[in-house]
Parts: sequence; structure tokens; C-alpha cells
Amino acid sequence: MNRSELIDELYKNHQLFKNYLLSLNEEEYNYAPPEKWTAGQHLDHLIRAIKPLTQAMMLPNFVLKTMFGKANRQSKTYAALVHKYQDKLEEGGRASGKFIPPPQTFEDRSKLISQFQNLVSKLKKQIDEYSEASLDELILPHPLLGKLTLREMLYFTAYHATHHQRLVEKYLSYKG
Repeated sequence: MNRSELIDELYKNHQLFKNYLLSLNEEEYNYAPPEKWTAGQHLDHLIRAIKPLTQAMMLPNFVLKTMFGKANRQSKTYAALVHKYQDKLEEGGRASGKFIPPPQTFEDRSKLISQFQNLVSKLKKQIDEYSEASLDELILPHPLLGKLTLREMLYFTAYHATHHQRLVEKYLSYKG
């Protein structure tokens, strides 16, 4: 996936998630099976995941290289990265630390969605500042997946919204 296709995929998946959340009524938005997150918490989790990426991408390339090094391998494909993430989840991998969302209310939905949209827009603009080569050269740490190239981190971010939308849909199907 080239940079332009990546931007399109990232934007599309996040728009679908946002539109899905806007379609939920208050009861659906606040519903979660025991020990699972509500739709609002899934939204907050995505915000917590995107925010540090947008901050990292504002740094000059030489700072990222100094902090995290350079890739010593080619970037995985989108499908391979998604498969790796799904494997880690099957092995019991879960969000931790600052990525665990606190309870959210329906009243805060608009504010969270606005924050979400702003971060995605910022991220789209930042991706445009990177060359195809730098997306494959620069690396960032991921708490579950380890060191990822910037391209792989963006693949993850594009897929992450889809993953969480599917979880919300699955949990609401339990509600019956």
C-alpha cells in the first residue's frame, strides 16, 4: 500500500467507525458485557492510541532515528501486520497502562468524536510530510507488537478502528 492508499484506508476506516458510533442510541453506546468496554471506551482507547503517534510524527526524522533507530528489514504488508496483531490478541495480548480508557458517558460522545476526528485529520496531514522511503526506514515502538516501521504503525492504526468497530458490533449482538 503506498502512502496515498494508506491515507485513504486510514481515513475510510476511521470515518466508518465514527459514523457507526453516531448511529448508536444512548443505551447501545453505554452497553458493554461484563469485563468489556462500552462504545465510548473503545472510542477513547483509539484516541489514546492515535495521540502519541501524531506527536511522534511531528518530530523531525533525525530525532526519531536517534530515539528508536532505523529499520533493519522491509515493512510487512498490511495483511501480514493485521495477522501479527490478531495472533498477539489470540495469545492474550491486551491494552495496558495509558491505553486503558476510563468510563465514558453518552453526554461526552460529541466531544470525543470531535477529538477523534481532529486527531485523524492531523495524522493524515502528517503522513503527507513523509516520503515513501522514510515510512519504511523509521521505526516506532508499539506496546504489543514491538518495533514497527512507520508504515506498519500506520497499517496498524488503519486496522485498529475496524477491529474496535467489530468488537462493539459483536458486544451489541449479545445484547439481543
